[in-house]
Parts: sequence; C-alpha cells; structure tokens
Amino acid sequence: MTGPTADLTYLCRALKAPTLASSVTRLADRARSDGWTHEEFLAACLEREVAARQANGGEIRIRAARFPARKTLEEFDWDHQRSLRRDVVAHLGALDFVEARDNVVFLGPPGTGKTHLAVGISIRACQAGHRVQFATAAEWVARLAEAHTAGRLHDELRRLGRYPLLVIDEVGYIPFEADAANLFFQLI
Repeated sequence: MTGPTADLTYLCRALKAPTLASSVTRLADRARSDGWTHEEFLAACLEREVAARQANGGEIRIRAARFPARKTLEEFDWDHQRSLRRDVVAHLGALDFVEARDNVVFLGPPGTGKTHLAVGISIRACQAGHRVQFATAAEWVARLAEAHTAGRLHDELRRLGRYPLLVIDEVGYIPFEADAANLFFQLI
C-alpha cells in the first residue's frame, strides 16, 4: 500500500479512529461520485467516527455501571404497574435531573419495578454520555466501610462525587447499624 491510502491508514491508526479507517475509502468514492466539497467529505468522515465512539462509549459506560440486568424503559411492563405515571417516567428519561444534580427516589413495595426503572433511566444516562455507578445499599455500605478501614474514605467519597449518577438500590432491605448508617449518609 502506498500513496494516500497508506497515509490514511497510518493517520487513522495514529488517531485511534478504526471506524474511519474502515469507512474512508467508501466515503471517498461516494464523495467523488456525488461531488462533495472537501468540507462535506471531512464532515462525513468525522460524523462516522463520532457516532461509533458514542455508541461504543455508551456500551463501555453500561458495563462499568455494573447493572444487575440490562433493562430498558421501553421494556417496562406498564400493565403490571398501572399506578405509575408515564409522563413522570418520560420526564425522568429525558435526564434533566442529572444535569440539575437532583435526586430521584422510587418508593414502593417489592416487585413494583423500581429497579427496572432505575436501570432503564441509568442506561439512557450512559448512552447520553454520563458515567453511572449502580449498587445495592448493602454493597455501597460495604464499599465505604472497606475504604474507611483502609483510611481512604474521603478519597472514595470524592471519587464517587464525580459520577453524575449514583444508583442506590434496595435501601429498605437492610437494617443499618450506627457506623453503617453514618457511612451511607455520607454517600448520600
């Protein structure tokens, strides 16, 4: 391989742009046949790479969040939970509360879909570019107790504070001892 193709291959590898590398030849052929300007060709190349990175980034953020299962808002069984207001869930799905740094609390008895809704909204947040951490209240307390024992509680709380969305599931299922309650409320 020599000439412009070799240069493009090298440049795409140097920029870590694998999607661009695999599509630049097809885009160049299309640009020539459709009479694109240089700017239109460049925009098409960059759009392809950005779209791929956003999709991959969303998947990486979803895996990093450690959800118990992958559940979307679209899969929620509205017939099972008739008292839930769809407009409220749709509003939460728009993620305005994440940008505003507001809290959202789902209350209800077991089996009403609280975890499903929390995961579904969180997956949307991941796809929108937000980092998310998910754990049960017991898991959060254990994590913070470990950090406290190791003398790095302050660092752990500061690190967690950089996440736009923390999900605390199953809050009502464990009794808190005084030390655990203190750690938990420091997280909140």
